[in-house]
Amino acid sequence: MDQRDEEEFAEYFAARRDAVRRTAYMLCGDWHRADDLAQTAFVALHRRWKKIRDRAATDAYVRTTLVRASIDESRRPWRREWQTETLPEPADDSPGLDDLVATREDLLAALKEVPPKQRAVLVLRYFEGLDVTSAAKELGCSEGNVKSQTARGLANLKQVLEREVGTNG
Repeated sequence: MDQRDEEEFAEYFAARRDAVRRTAYMLCGDWHRADDLAQTAFVALHRRWKKIRDRAATDAYVRTTLVRASIDESRRPWRREWQTETLPEPADDSPGLDDLVATREDLLAALKEVPPKQRAVLVLRYFEGLDVTSAAKELGCSEGNVKSQTARGLANLKQVLEREVGTNG
């Protein structure tokens, strides 16, 4: 890349770095993995920077790369989490105010329990504000698939949140 392209990329990176990182966090629920996903997306964008003709589509390219990297990462065997019936340490039985109030952390924790494809659809639709058509283009699937994944994702999210409310009040 020439100097002008490098400067344009640096400006774009500086302007969008935090937003991409937040989106990555909503997709995976872990700040360290979010940093890795954001880095993967920006490295892919840097490689293709000269070939991007429509700079207005850059956000869409980064989002698509981010979602695909998140789904690919969740498929890796060492990333799979194992569910157990017992916690490693005993739970504190005294409910505090933070246990009684639904917070952003509850929502993000519940998002972690939604399958990756459904999580990606929910993040794109409700956190990034994309419509069904745009989300379908980002994910490379049909609009019907986005609609069904949205419905399933919302149902799973609701179930997890209801379980959390039933457990913690």
